Formats: sequence, structure tokens, C-alpha cells
Amino acid sequence: MYAHIRRNPRFAELVAKRTRFATILSIVVLAIFYGFVLLVAFAPEFIAKQLSEGSNLTFGVAVGLFQFVFFWVLTLVYVRRANGEFDDINNEIVRAAWKEEK
Repeated sequence: MYAHIRRNPRFAELVAKRTRFATILSIVVLAIFYGFVLLVAFAPEFIAKQLSEGSNLTFGVAVGLFQFVFFWVLTLVYVRRANGEFDDINNEIVRAAWKEEK
């Protein structure tokens, strides 16, 4: 069964698509996270600025909260694509392997 799956060209396509998508999302997450860390390290005066006059909310806190929301949205995007396109290709590969096995 596994040999049939590995020989299927759609399996190679699935692995490539999933790897490319996960790599892009990982780069985005790491860039945003480490960008924020670098901003804190090298521009603390910018991070400490208040968003508006008399507000206790700083730019740093707002960006930190934005990260949480953004990462949740990226997770949602990944889950939807994984449960949609990737699962459809996976099911097609498994069905083809069962037909070859019989």
C-alpha cells in the first residue's frame, strides 16, 4: 500500500505543496516574531511611545497583541487549507492506492 502511495505523482505534488506552504508560513511567523524582538532590542524608545496622548497603551503592547491575533489568523489559514485542498489530494491518493492494491 505504501509503495503505491509513494509512486503516485500526486503524492509528490502533495508533499511539495504542503512543504512550500508550511515554509512560507514559518518564514512569515519567524520574521514577525524576531522583527518584534529586534525592535525591542534596538528601538526601545519607539516601542515605548504611547499610541495616543494620555493613553497607557504603547506601540509595543499594540504590536504584541497584533502578533497574537495575526498568528491565530495564520493558524486558521493553515487549518483551512490542510482540511480542504491537502485532505482532498490525500483522499485521492489513498483511493488510487486501494484500487491498485486490489
